[in-house]
Amino acid sequence: MDEFQSGEETSFVIEEVSNIMKEAIESAIGGNAYQHSKVNQWTTSVVEQTLSQLTKLGKPFKYIVTCVIMQKNGAGLHTASSCFWDNTSDGNCTVRWENKTMYCIVSAFGLAI
Repeated sequence: MDEFQSGEETSFVIEEVSNIMKEAIESAIGGNAYQHSKVNQWTTSVVEQTLSQLTKLGKPFKYIVTCVIMQKNGAGLHTASSCFWDNTSDGNCTVRWENKTMYCIVSAFGLAI
């Protein structure tokens, strides 16, 4: 294996990760209306699909993926994260998706191995 890989092959590309997460959300939730009984299924599906696609990229990263689904009812939601890592190799991406009845917030963190 070549020890010298291009930056694209070993970097956390936010656009690429964002597209993977958006596809996972659309695939799992799509045009569905909020249903409390389906939230666990949807969040699991989004996280598993995202992780599966990220690992298929074959990049030298460990990944962490989180998913929050919240019914639109006027309540507020505030989130924050902080990371102590190498800014030159590690990265994160958050996607906020919504439809008429819910919000879905997915975050992915990539940590270089």
